[in-house]
Amino acid sequence: MLNISSSLVENMINISIVVPIYNEAGNILPLHQEIKEVCEKNHYRYEIIFVDDGSTDGSHQIAKNLCPLKYVRLRRNFGQTAAMDAGIKLAKYDYIITMDGDRQNDPNDIPKLIAYAVENDLDIVSGWRRDRQDPFMKRFFSRGANFLRGLIVKDDIHDSGCSLKLYKRECFEQITLYGEMHRFIPALCKIKGFTIGEIVVNHRPRTSGVTKYNYKRAFKGFIDMISLWFWGKYASRPLHLFGILGLITLFLAFSSGIYSIIVYFQRGKVSDTGWLTLTVFLIFTVIQILIFGLLADISSKSYRETTKDKSYNVKEIIMNPQGYPENE
Repeated sequence: MLNISSSLVENMINISIVVPIYNEAGNILPLHQEIKEVCEKNHYRYEIIFVDDGSTDGSHQIAKNLCPLKYVRLRRNFGQTAAMDAGIKLAKYDYIITMDGDRQNDPNDIPKLIAYAVENDLDIVSGWRRDRQDPFMKRFFSRGANFLRGLIVKDDIHDSGCSLKLYKRECFEQITLYGEMHRFIPALCKIKGFTIGEIVVNHRPRTSGVTKYNYKRAFKGFIDMISLWFWGKYASRPLHLFGILGLITLFLAFSSGIYSIIVYFQRGKVSDTGWLTLTVFLIFTVIQILIFGLLADISSKSYRETTKDKSYNVKEIIMNPQGYPENE
C-alpha cells in the first residue's frame, strides 16, 4: 500500500495515460508495467487507460486483469483515431498523455513532457522521434507526409505522427476525432489558439507484434490533411474560398469567350473549339465536386457535434482502480 501524505497528494501532478491497442498481446503487460513504474517513481496521481480497438489475438484476456487500469473495449476495429478519442473522453485528469501500444514510445519520456510543459507554460508538447527505429519504407512515407503537412497544415512540429504527446485536458473540450485525425490534434488545437512545444523523445524498435501502418492509412491521412487545411482556413468564412474559385472560373470563362470571339472574326464562325468546351465543362465539374465535398465535411462535423454521435461503439468498460493514490 502506498503511504502518501495528504499535502503531497494535493501537490501531485495528475495525468491520464491513453493507449490505443490493437492485437498487441505481447506488449500489453510490459507496457503497463513500465507506465506504472514511471508514474509511481515520480509520485503522479495517475490513471492508465487502454482502449482495445477490436483485438482478436487475446489482448482482452491479458488487459482486463491489470491493475490499475481503465480498460475500454470497442466492438470492432474502428481505427486508432476512434480508439484514442474513446480513451480521451474517459480521461479525468489535468494532463492527458497519449502513446502507442507497441512499446516503441518510451514511458520514461513522460516526465520530460510534463516538465517541458510546466516550465514553458504550454498546452501541448509533442514528441519528436528524431532517431526513428522503423523500417525504411515506413520512415520514407512518414517523412513525405511530414513534408506535405508542413506545407499544408503548418503546425510547426517535426513529427506529427508520433503518438507520444502531452495535452492539457481543456484541449479536447470541443474536439471530436475521426478518420486519421489523431496525427493532426496539435494542428486542430493550434487553430483554437492553444500553445504547442516539441521535445526529442526516445524511439525503440518493435519487439513484438506487427506494424498496423499501410498505404491506406497514409492516403486517409492525406485526405484528412486537406480537410484540416480547409477547416482551419475557411471554416468560419467559406465564402472567401467560394469567391476565389468563382473568380478563377470567371477568368477562365472570360478567356474562353475572348478566344471564341477571335475564332469568329478569323473564320467567320466558332468552330474547332470542342476541346475548349470540354475543358470548361470539366473545370465546372471539379469546382462543383469540391464545393459539395467541403459542404459535406462541414455538415458532417456539425452533425457529430450537435447529436454527439461517434464513429465507434464501446462494448464494455472495466475499472480496476487498485493502486491509485486517492484510493489508498
